[in-house]
Amino acid sequence: MRTQDFNYYLPEQYIAQNPATPRDSSRLLVFDTEKDTVSHFRFRDISKFLHKNDALVLNESKVIPARILFDYKGKECEIFILKKVNKVCFECLVRPGKIFKVGVEVRINANLSITVDSITEFGGRILEFHGRNVVSEIRKLGHMPLPPYIKNTSAKDVRYQTVYASKEGSVAAPTAGLHFTKGLLHDLKDNGVDIEKVILHVGLGTFMPVKSDIIEDHKMHSEFFVISKRTADNLNSVRSNGGRVIAVGTTSVRVLESTYDSKKGFVSKSGDTDIFIYPGHHKWQAVDALVTNFHLPKSTLLMLVSSFLENKGVKNPTEKLLELYEIAKENKYRFYSFGDAVFIY
Repeated sequence: MRTQDFNYYLPEQYIAQNPATPRDSSRLLVFDTEKDTVSHFRFRDISKFLHKNDALVLNESKVIPARILFDYKGKECEIFILKKVNKVCFECLVRPGKIFKVGVEVRINANLSITVDSITEFGGRILEFHGRNVVSEIRKLGHMPLPPYIKNTSAKDVRYQTVYASKEGSVAAPTAGLHFTKGLLHDLKDNGVDIEKVILHVGLGTFMPVKSDIIEDHKMHSEFFVISKRTADNLNSVRSNGGRVIAVGTTSVRVLESTYDSKKGFVSKSGDTDIFIYPGHHKWQAVDALVTNFHLPKSTLLMLVSSFLENKGVKNPTEKLLELYEIAKENKYRFYSFGDAVFIY
């Protein structure tokens, strides 16, 4: 399968620069795979499609201030922290790369410097940070890692966090969850929907572009995840009682599909996953319905959603997904991180 099959054209005016206010006033495109019908709602109306005894699975990972910008010998430099390796070492993306050679020490400010330990297979760096309180200093210097397509926003940093974010570790928001308000989650719970939480710290595995012409040649970067015994047991109970497991975002999907055992069901687990889900390749077992955003062309996220449509019995799933995107454009939906949402069931 070719990466080009997942390409589509999106004029810049469709890329949301600011999130909807309030969060749940964003729009919701609903696709019923069984009836092959599309309908349009506000996100708060998702309650119409979630039933008593269903489980809604949220990724509670919190975005860290991952971008460090500074001047070094007259050059503008950037360190983009991807994940922690140990107490003082982090895997990072850097620019310009020619400055960050193995063994080089770079002073960021009076309180913090780094030494380049090694170069990763993805072209990043393992950096060792030096300072009295490395984590505290990084938090002071770091900026919220908004995607590069958000060029002109007035949104405060808190709007790039979900209302339930609690476990620091992501370098991009699990954006499908940005639409939920505390009030909406409370109402869903009152209506008998089981609200469950998992962790996947978003890193390169989620947002790294596919550069290979053939999908199978793309190598996913691993991301850390956790699903607790309580959550696994509750999800198994939901399934045994006839309820659906509804993933909020592709990151929740990656946790659920990585931890489902065909004999035991959902299993408590933590570790790294490099699961790559695309059409014709993945056997879905864990997820019955999906809340997601509109994704970038030729991205692994678009491929995952296409695979989910295939799992739901949709013929020519990639063509159908791109058709849904054209419908969204015709109806002036807003795309990407601060954009609108899709519910597929």
